[in-house]
Amino acid sequence: MRVPRYWWLAVPIAIVIGGVVLLGRVAAPPPPVSTGQPTLSSKAITPAVARRETRPTLDPALFVGKARLAHQIAREIPDTLDQLYCYCECDKHLGHKSLLSCYTDGHAAT
Repeated sequence: MRVPRYWWLAVPIAIVIGGVVLLGRVAAPPPPVSTGQPTLSSKAITPAVARRETRPTLDPALFVGKARLAHQIAREIPDTLDQLYCYCECDKHLGHKSLLSCYTDGHAAT
């Protein structure tokens, strides 16, 4: 029985084919897995309930230092602050509805 002349080409061809198959598996994204849990997305989240405090927050430019930063953040996340209770009891003395209320009348800067 005679061995073909170009048998040595079989080894590099097999290596190339194997590499292509492996790269195809690595490059393919994994299939999505459903866990039944809600997923996070970059879409804007709308509040589940209507906001209790409807007045706008004060302009951060009226303040300096940490107070300015706090008022800027209050402008960025009003829905979150409206869901939080303020523990200084301003709801009893000043009629505030939530922590967001403190950023509408200057109470948060004191």
